[in-house]
Amino acid sequence: MLLRSRKKETILKKIALPSKFALRLFPASALTLVLSLSVTHAFGQSAAAVPAAPAPQTPAAVASQAPMAPASLGPVPDDPLPKANPRNFTAASPTLDTVNSFLHQVWGHDENRLYRVMAIQTTAAPNVTRVVVFVKERGTDAKVQAATFFVTPDGKHAIGDGSIIVPFGATPFADTRDTLRAHADGAYRGADSKDLELVEFADLQCPHCRDAQATIDQIVKDFPKARVVFQPFPLVESHPSAFKAAAYGVCVQQKSNEDFFKYAAGVFDTQDGLTPATEDTLLKAAVKRAGLDADAIAACAATPATRDIVNADIKLGTDVGVDQTPLLSVNGRMLPLGGSISYEQIKELIQFQATLDGVDSGATAETLAPKPVSPTLETLPK
Repeated sequence: MLLRSRKKETILKKIALPSKFALRLFPASALTLVLSLSVTHAFGQSAAAVPAAPAPQTPAAVASQAPMAPASLGPVPDDPLPKANPRNFTAASPTLDTVNSFLHQVWGHDENRLYRVMAIQTTAAPNVTRVVVFVKERGTDAKVQAATFFVTPDGKHAIGDGSIIVPFGATPFADTRDTLRAHADGAYRGADSKDLELVEFADLQCPHCRDAQATIDQIVKDFPKARVVFQPFPLVESHPSAFKAAAYGVCVQQKSNEDFFKYAAGVFDTQDGLTPATEDTLLKAAVKRAGLDADAIAACAATPATRDIVNADIKLGTDVGVDQTPLLSVNGRMLPLGGSISYEQIKELIQFQATLDGVDSGATAETLAPKPVSPTLETLPK
C-alpha cells in the first residue's frame, strides 16, 4: 500500500480523536496510534439486538454494574443505560475487568461518555470473543448506541468496524511504549527521562509534518517534563528526497542533538524545492544553517552505516504500526497531528495518558485549563 503523508479526510475522521461524541475506541490510526477501533458504523443496534447466549457463565452482579465514567464526576443519578444480562457473558476471556480497563484507557479522557459492557460472548470462531458495549453521552437526549468488537484468541488484539486491528488489554499501549523507549533514538527536546515520552514520527519532505512543527513546539512548552523525540520515518514511495534528508539528519544528530532541530527547520523551510536534482544543494544549505560542515555531513549520509540506520528507523515505525505522518506517540498511545484533532484534544490526551501512567507531565493548571473555541462562520448564530 502506498504510504502517504496524509490520508483522505474520511480516513482521518476514522482515526482521529472524536468530536464530543463520535463513538470510536481509539484516537488514532491503524498504527497503535491511534489505531482507531472505529465502530461508528456498527451502532445501529438497539438494546434488544444483543443476542442471548445459551447459558450464563458469569455472576448475576454483572447486570447491576454501574455505568463507567470518570470517578471525579461522581455517581450517575439516573442510570440511562440498560442493565446487562448475565446470560450474555459466556466467554471466560477476556474478563469484564479487562474490558473495562481497556475502555477506560481509550475512552476515559471523555468525561461525558457513559458506557456499560453488555456482552462478552463466545463465537463460532474458536477462542474469538465478541464484545458489545452500550454508550451514551451524559446529560443529553442522545440515544444509547452499541459498539461491537472482537478479541483475538491470544487476547492481545481487537478487531473493530472495517476490520481495523488494534492492541487490546488492560494496558493496550504498554507494548508500543516499551518498544519506543528501547529503540526511538531520534533527536529530542525536553526531559532526559523517558517516563513521559512523546515520539513524533515525521518525514522531512512531508508538508503536513512541516505544518505540525508549531504544534510540537507548543507541546514542548506546555509539558516541560516530557521527552519529545523527532523520529525519522521517510515515506520513500511518496517523497523521493525523504530518505536522503533523513540520512543527512542522522549525521547531523551524531554531531549535535540541538543542531538537528536547526537542520530540520532549514529542510522544512526549503521543502517545496526538494527534488532529486536539487536535494544535495538544499540539504547542504540546511546543514550550513545548523553551523556544521556540509561536505562532511554529505559524506557521512552516503555511507552504508547511515543508510542502515535510516532503514532501521523505517522498520521501527512499521513495527509499531505507523502508516502515515505526522504521528505522535504518547507513551505508546498514537495520535494523528492535524486534520480533525485539535490542539486542545491533543493536550487533553497527553495529560490523560500521563495520569494513567502515574507520571508528572510538568503542565500547569493554567496550561491544562480548557481554552474557549474561537467562533467560525459555521458556528456563529444565524
